[in-house]
Amino acid sequence: MLDLNAWLRRTELAAALTAKGYPTTANTLATQATRGGGPPYRKFGHYVQYNWGAALEWAQQRATPALCTTAEHRVAAAAPQSALQKGA
Repeated sequence: MLDLNAWLRRTELAAALTAKGYPTTANTLATQATRGGGPPYRKFGHYVQYNWGAALEWAQQRATPALCTTAEHRVAAAAPQSALQKGA
């Protein structure tokens, strides 16, 4: 198990997220770093590093709640995020 404070390089992060059930490639992370929408990162020299805890939180926020039917997905997509968190 990775320490939430660990710093990972792009390929390591992609492998760790994929192992946790959030399939991600290093190329996708690179694209998101230039276009936005990816997990926060820092640079150390010419290396890009991602904090494991922040990246895992980013992935978890992108996933929908567990659903039983596709009809639930349509309702969940239409509802504001705050309503889902309140259990409405």
